[in-house]
Amino acid sequence: MKMENKLPLTDAWVIWFLLGVVMINYPFLHIFNKNVLVFGIPVTILYFFIGWPVSIFVIYLFSIYLGRDSDQDRAQNDPQEGPDEETP
Repeated sequence: MKMENKLPLTDAWVIWFLLGVVMINYPFLHIFNKNVLVFGIPVTILYFFIGWPVSIFVIYLFSIYLGRDSDQDRAQNDPQEGPDEETP
């Protein structure tokens, strides 16, 4: 059974997409566009090289959840097949 109060997956996809769009727009890029080096790497580059894999990982988690959810739905909708035994 599914919990009714969970955020639907499509809503989560939309929220994640909007967050990604906001993260690559002016205010956030301006925040990280500093002449500061962390381990010899500019902060802007670190922002992209950390944010990009995090985005990919979240998409991976969504796809795992979607696959698991569809497998459960398929298992609930398919009748269980067992040996055909007739009782006399």
